Amino acid sequence: MTQVLLSLGHGYSAQALAARLRPQGWRIIGTTRSAEKAERLRAQGGEPLIWPGDDLGPALVQADAVLLSIAPDAAGDPVFNAHAAQIAAARPGWIGYLSTTGVYGDHGGGWVDEDTPLTPGTRRGEQRVLAERQWQGLAAAQDLPLHIFRLAGIYGPGRGPFSKVRDGTARRIIKPGQIFSRIHVEDIAQVLDASIQRPDPGAIYNVCDEDPTPPEDVLAHAAELLGLPIPPAIPIDAAEMNPMQRSFYAESKRVRNERLARDLGVKLRYPSYREGLAALLAAE
Repeated sequence: MTQVLLSLGHGYSAQALAARLRPQGWRIIGTTRSAEKAERLRAQGGEPLIWPGDDLGPALVQADAVLLSIAPDAAGDPVFNAHAAQIAAARPGWIGYLSTTGVYGDHGGGWVDEDTPLTPGTRRGEQRVLAERQWQGLAAAQDLPLHIFRLAGIYGPGRGPFSKVRDGTARRIIKPGQIFSRIHVEDIAQVLDASIQRPDPGAIYNVCDEDPTPPEDVLAHAAELLGLPIPPAIPIDAAEMNPMQRSFYAESKRVRNERLARDLGVKLRYPSYREGLAALLAAE
């Protein structure tokens, strides 16, 4: 029997999972917010729904797996607030919630793992904690197979540093001690696929590579791969950034990912940005 993925918020990471599942025979039903994006999903072989708007009931009844990746707001997860009872009644075999490593807050460059207390320091991080707890509460009350994936900074096709390095707009913003973790979108898809194949209700996974790195090092390496000058260094106090960009520099941490290999048997295709950037450049 054909299996069905219902992707609520069919964005960048969900599209990568769909590309991995479709050759395995899965049907992909995904929600988008616009008719234009719905047509794009249809062209990729998916079945689009407009949400908010369309009735999710029939899709929920068919779904073997439900992926939740819509950003929360001050009230938490909008899908939870609108459809928690329907999802509980449908009882899919796997539920995945895409969260962020931002739930851990700032650790001054220190290590965190899935058992680290959640101390978010940004509004976005606080909203993610609220959404996680909403779904965890429902899963505990209704015995649902919830899995939480805390994603590091995502890069991949169309989301790499090369265009800014080429056009001269890249800047290496320097904040001493600043460390980021990141993850290639194809490795996100690999992790989600492995979890679907090996459900472990209640599990939480940090989804990141094995090389937490200062962001300026990544830009410098991208320039070296292109054979272009390394972008100029700008102290963070002198850098022009919008509030969203500045918030990323408010937190510094190294994220552990050992659970991916130990519990899911995942071997990352891109264990560091070096392999990931090389693959992006080769694919151009």
